[in-house]
Amino acid sequence: MCIQISAFTRVSTSDVNRRPRRIRTAALLGLLAGIGMCGIAIASIIDLTMNDFRLRGTQAGSLPAGTIRSSSECRMCHGNFDEGRDPYDTWQGSLMGLAGKDPLFYAQMATANQDVANAGYFCMRCHVPMSIVTGHALQPDGSTLDALDKEGVSCHFCHSMVDPIYQPGVSPPEDQAVLASLPDGPPQHYGNAMFVLDTQGRRRGPRTDAVPPHEFIPSSFLRSGNFCGTCHEVGNVATTRQADGTYRYNAIDQPCPDENPQTQFPLERTFSEWKLSAFANGGVNMGGRFGGAGMSVVSTCQDCHMPRKAGMACFFGPERPDLRGHQFAGAGAQVLDLIAAHTAGDPGVDQAAIARGRENSVAMLGKSASLELSVANGSLNVRVINESGHKLPTGHIEGRRVWVNVRFTDSWGNVVTEYGGYDDATAELDTATTTVYEMHVGLSPQAAAITGLPAGPTGNVAHADTIEKDNRIPPRGFVNSAFESAGAPVVGHTYADGQYWDDTSFPVPVGAAYAEVRLFYQNTPRHYIEMLRDNNTTNHWGQTLHTLWSSTGRGAPIEMNNAFIQVGPVCASIDYNNDGLFPDTLDISDFVSVFSGGACSNDPACGGIDFNNDGLFPDTLDIQSLLSVFSGGPCL
Repeated sequence: MCIQISAFTRVSTSDVNRRPRRIRTAALLGLLAGIGMCGIAIASIIDLTMNDFRLRGTQAGSLPAGTIRSSSECRMCHGNFDEGRDPYDTWQGSLMGLAGKDPLFYAQMATANQDVANAGYFCMRCHVPMSIVTGHALQPDGSTLDALDKEGVSCHFCHSMVDPIYQPGVSPPEDQAVLASLPDGPPQHYGNAMFVLDTQGRRRGPRTDAVPPHEFIPSSFLRSGNFCGTCHEVGNVATTRQADGTYRYNAIDQPCPDENPQTQFPLERTFSEWKLSAFANGGVNMGGRFGGAGMSVVSTCQDCHMPRKAGMACFFGPERPDLRGHQFAGAGAQVLDLIAAHTAGDPGVDQAAIARGRENSVAMLGKSASLELSVANGSLNVRVINESGHKLPTGHIEGRRVWVNVRFTDSWGNVVTEYGGYDDATAELDTATTTVYEMHVGLSPQAAAITGLPAGPTGNVAHADTIEKDNRIPPRGFVNSAFESAGAPVVGHTYADGQYWDDTSFPVPVGAAYAEVRLFYQNTPRHYIEMLRDNNTTNHWGQTLHTLWSSTGRGAPIEMNNAFIQVGPVCASIDYNNDGLFPDTLDISDFVSVFSGGACSNDPACGGIDFNNDGLFPDTLDIQSLLSVFSGGPCL
């Protein structure tokens, strides 16, 4: 007899005794717990099949060879004429253009394949989507990827995409035939890389007046945030949300029961975060922070990540005042460092373009958050304001974090106390003393029993079915119920509806005069990189990633913003009489002399008699402050 006790694999009673003892015991427990139920049994690799990852849209290997061309062909017209600005040059230095050369992705995919069989196929749909065109994604370890696949999210690929949800009067008429040709019918949702490509490779663009030397179809889809949602909304297709809000593994060897990513355990919800924000619902006037030349109100993903500028899309023109940049800048500066080191010496990779891409990424991080500081009741309040159109931080949940660093200093810049300190020597963050904005996932007791892994927080994201923490700051227009329905709830924190900021208070220590506050971002922290190295038992990518990480600054945090505020008394120079000797007893005697109405022994223009700058002078606290500082203590 064969009893289904897992969503991932079937185990028969006769099969159990042939398994290793650790797996056999777990499987027997699973059998006892799962009789009469549909579920999964324990295995070292959970045995999902390609059916479990089947989604509607263009299928692997379904297009004739040559339908989607290499980006090198696009370069002939769209590159080599305006370095750092033309479409090809900006794309080739972006994470879009370099996705197929990303060692972090390959290390992640290796561990995903170890956790869940065939998971790499699902990963490659977004990161190297040309592998669907070539059919090479059907080898889920990526070993058959070729140069065309490794062009990443390529020019022709994006510009042949069809809106899967046909909109009469908006979508090009040619799209109806493309959608009708899909064997399973068109996708009904944006996400999980359920893309549809023109079966004839006809290029699309947003201009109605373009006259290129190739077949061209005007399509507004490329200007829509739905276009970006294709890959920036990711759910674990092997899970389904239950009526009580929890997630459970699906039955195996069949497509997921609901293709809506919002019904699946969240791996990325950037699209939903934007869709439910004020940006997508009328736009937000950001005063030129985003959008490029002449933009004030921004609403779509493209407004921020493809800023507008004057220029030409191809070398023969025309000049346009609102050309969209193709830098796709996000928060990937540290990943670009890894890619640059990994591709050093590769003649097909432009290192200068990567450097420009990194600059764009750092600049985007600097625009994504603001700081407001205030002091009250002996505490410094730090308000972090999310200026972006999605959570801060957003994207793929692993590794990414933002935190507040506070350094309290005395009147002369000496550090009195630090919160959220980062040790460059050890690449470790002091998480206990500050607020870290991040998302952590975990395993429920049920998932732990099935997988044999511990319940609670986990780095085995492919198995995760619970959100352990998500205190990331929501965007403008945030509503708790809407985000929760979309599978993007706040967990372990509280944000009121409409709140797009967060406050943290830090006690002002004795002797502090100033506070320097810095907001940092990091997406390749030490613990995450080491986990990918240590958990990899199948190929070199874990060690390769760690070596590259070690040689490129070990994911050094990137400062997003900073602010400065006075938090306590600020004493005047302890060389009170300006004689170049400080501190000495003459400073004290001169101070007492001036305090009593007398003269200074050295300089008629002695320092101010309000030594501690409290607005009261002269008073005895000035003398006490001078004596305190003279003895190595704080200003009072």
